[in-house]
Amino acid sequence: MNRTPRPVVRLRRPLDRAVRSGHPWIYREALERHEHPPGTAVRIVNKDGKAIGAGLVDAGPIGVRVWSAVDVPVDAALIHARLHDALQLRARVVPPETTAYRLVHGEGDRMPGVQCDRYENVAVLRFDAEGESLSLVRDDLLEALREQLSAIGIDTLIERSSRRAKTAPHGAGAGMRVAWGELPPQPMVVTENGMKLAVDVVHGQKTGLFLDQREARARIRSLARDATLVNLYGYTGGFSIAAALGGARHVTTVDIAPAALELAARTFELNGVDSARHATVASDVHDWLKAQAEKRARYDIVIADPPNFAPSEAAREAALASYAELHALALSVVEPGGLYIAGSCSSHVDLAAFIETLRSGAQRARKVVQVLDQHGAPPDHPRLLAFPEGEYLKVVLARVF
Repeated sequence: MNRTPRPVVRLRRPLDRAVRSGHPWIYREALERHEHPPGTAVRIVNKDGKAIGAGLVDAGPIGVRVWSAVDVPVDAALIHARLHDALQLRARVVPPETTAYRLVHGEGDRMPGVQCDRYENVAVLRFDAEGESLSLVRDDLLEALREQLSAIGIDTLIERSSRRAKTAPHGAGAGMRVAWGELPPQPMVVTENGMKLAVDVVHGQKTGLFLDQREARARIRSLARDATLVNLYGYTGGFSIAAALGGARHVTTVDIAPAALELAARTFELNGVDSARHATVASDVHDWLKAQAEKRARYDIVIADPPNFAPSEAAREAALASYAELHALALSVVEPGGLYIAGSCSSHVDLAAFIETLRSGAQRARKVVQVLDQHGAPPDHPRLLAFPEGEYLKVVLARVF
């Protein structure tokens, strides 16, 4: 039976080993020139013409996103298989009493450019790829999602844009559509390790919550008894309610967005925690920290998990300076012997560089810092060994003197 030959892209650099090891990106500069439009499913061949994998042509600096390290079509069968593998992993690693977690983690699940999160019976899909790079497989992906997600109790899928939304107005019109099902009223209520969280999957950042900080929130809950705690860049208060449920005397959530703070207050109500134990402050974090330092205010635990300071490699140096400044300010308001939790979600700042910013901040604040633990994202955000770029999340737990 004759088959139409699949389009081919040829490597101009010796990247055979990287592709076979599972690295999901081939940069455009590493490929010979071709005319395939974005989204084309292609065979990847080396300089000798030997097929070493398959992927989808991208429109940006990443020339091809690699879906397979063997020569198989990127088609409905492969998409179904990849999704099945991803859901099988979640069935094993997601903790009990948790209804909000990542279903598909893009490159980590060998579905590069695809992210999908679960919130109770709603799934939120985002494409982290340039232009129309996933357009030709989108229908197959939606079909696979509908079939397999319905089997685990998800009856609604919404799509939210990622890169395109940066230039769109905030809200439901910013690249959001219901692919199938009915969108429930917002905010929704989900559970994480038994605690209730209010989430707006339409207007909230990313897909609604920062699901990759689940283990850090659990750690805070175990450490917060009788503490005064400040949650900087607190968003909807996930760390805050975890601390309160762990027995914190008082929690302050600082964020510049009043709408997020409203959800934080709602989350305290959902969990039956006395609102007198929680204060929300709508403020720029740096301004608030400077004011607290001038008053010589001190807190037992300070959490600083800011937004991405380095969204690109070009922003890396400025980001390092911003992290060091933030650490210095935050450390200045930690009670001697208290705890500091510092987070970075930038893939362009590796752990060693992030630790160096903490060292610099400690020197500026004239503090001695004792590192107790450091970790990354939880197992529903898997990383490929061949793809160190996937190690985007860094969380450091430290004691301050």
